[in-house]
Amino acid sequence: MVSRKPSFPIPEILRDLWARELSYIPTSYGRMVFLAGLRNPDTGRYEYYGCPDHTSLSSVSQGLKRIHEEIFREWVSYTLERKKADIELYVNGLEIDPALLVDAWIRLSPYKNLVPGSIQGPERQKHISDIEAILGLLKNVYGVASPSPDA
Repeated sequence: MVSRKPSFPIPEILRDLWARELSYIPTSYGRMVFLAGLRNPDTGRYEYYGCPDHTSLSSVSQGLKRIHEEIFREWVSYTLERKKADIELYVNGLEIDPALLVDAWIRLSPYKNLVPGSIQGPERQKHISDIEAILGLLKNVYGVASPSPDA
């Protein structure tokens, strides 16, 4: 679904990250999950310690923020059908029952944390409403009756 070569320039200090990690994540959704996981929830700064020692943490954070924003903007531009296919590819690559995953996503809304902090307004809302529409479809596909309050 996603090409190995980015459609936008990668900051020099993060080219190795792209080559070693991000290029092997086959979905845009998966890349957003990875990048959002590098963002410290207390500070909003991105933290990746796989860069050379001489690299400034600030430069790494700024570069990761930019990559995250680019991937998110590309994702927002996808059609709903393409987003659904991307999410299904992501889900099928995980070692978890898709019904349990969809149930958890409906209850916990982790997709809201995938939006870069700098993205507000219509792009943020479009992402959330599109994911919720896709979850409504996947709920039927995977036979999720209703979110389990006990899980």
